[in-house]
Amino acid sequence: MIVWMTETGLRIGVLIKQVPDIEKVRFDVETGRIDRSSAAAETNPFDLNALEAAIQIKEKFGGFITVISMGPKQAESSLRDALARGADRAILLTDKRFAGADTIATSRALAAAIRKLGGFDLILCGEKTVDGDTGQVGPEVAELLDIPHVAYVCEIRDVSAEKVVVVSDMGDKYLYEAKLPALLTVTKELNTPRLPSLKDVLKARKKQIEIWDADSLSEYEGVNKFGIRGSKTLVVKVVIPGTEHRKGAIFKGEDAAEKLFKILEEGGLIKP
Repeated sequence: MIVWMTETGLRIGVLIKQVPDIEKVRFDVETGRIDRSSAAAETNPFDLNALEAAIQIKEKFGGFITVISMGPKQAESSLRDALARGADRAILLTDKRFAGADTIATSRALAAAIRKLGGFDLILCGEKTVDGDTGQVGPEVAELLDIPHVAYVCEIRDVSAEKVVVVSDMGDKYLYEAKLPALLTVTKELNTPRLPSLKDVLKARKKQIEIWDADSLSEYEGVNKFGIRGSKTLVVKVVIPGTEHRKGAIFKGEDAAEKLFKILEEGGLIKP
């Protein structure tokens, strides 16, 4: 039996995802999926901003931070990194039945896990993931939990036991007040994530990461709503656009000026 430390202050949930290094990863154009084995894995950068926000709130107002991730077993490394940075509890949702999930199936699993935990006062996640780039999971989780949410949060003005006041960057900036419980998706402009100390990294190695499968969430959501079975969308084709580079030309000889003039004229850059 696991006995967790007494929770004081806000109950804060942070949703994180382990993603491949997007600069190096390859795409399987036949299956329409990312070849995750082609690049090293890392925590989604936007989620680190969400975690940093949670830690700052905990330091200022008190609280207990639980990080949740859905992914394969190797995603434990991102959860352990979150523990080293200041999270108190880590849960990994991993099961073959979660595989192939689109945003709504992913959101259902995360929302079910949050219900199982009894809910949070405040849920934080990155505005999007670099491998999917949809920005849909956070708002979908909030809708499934029937709680208010604010997207693209670039500043947190105030947090209390009843409400949160934030600035959202939607091209123009807007000031919002949301009653708790609520969910925020945050931008990279919100803060600069801290790096864990060596001491904290070593301590995190000894901490337990809870593993939950689909059956452990079945009381809160039907398992047929998870993974590819519960997905409403399907990637049918991946197209990698070519890169257009600058082109150069060298003109030599007595007619060089005439050739250059003709090209500029054809391009509409000069008039005859």
